[in-house]
Amino acid sequence: MRTAIFPGSFDPFTIGHLDLVQRGLELFDHIVIGIGRNSEKKEMFPLSFREQSLRDLFRAEGRVTVEVFDGLTVDFARRHNARFLLRGVRTVTDFAYEQTMAEANRQLDGIETVVLYARPEHAYISSSLVRELYSYHKDVQAMVPYPLP
Repeated sequence: MRTAIFPGSFDPFTIGHLDLVQRGLELFDHIVIGIGRNSEKKEMFPLSFREQSLRDLFRAEGRVTVEVFDGLTVDFARRHNARFLLRGVRTVTDFAYEQTMAEANRQLDGIETVVLYARPEHAYISSSLVRELYSYHKDVQAMVPYPLP
């Protein structure tokens, strides 16, 4: 079975991320969405909310699981016997960064990175943008595939 890890903090998980998972399912048998726990980063949405929202979103899709993890993404991938990381990009700068990280992951652990783009109409949407707008009480519900608190 070909498994890919889709790592991130997903604060929040956007419709662009949903595009990436759907495209990833065309390439892989199973995708594990890994929500990285980072004690140094202050999250806007509680970890339990993010985890439950993703579980609810993918409840009917048996080929997607959601899991919280600590530590390095490559270690998380190794625990799942996954040889692929699924990464999304929006800009040329994102792509350059992901290329650099892909080479590091390949050299450190032989893990390949599959870079996917969200649909053009979703490319401008980032977790950072949603967090920023949400903090100013703007309506961002169309940008995320589940109800925000």
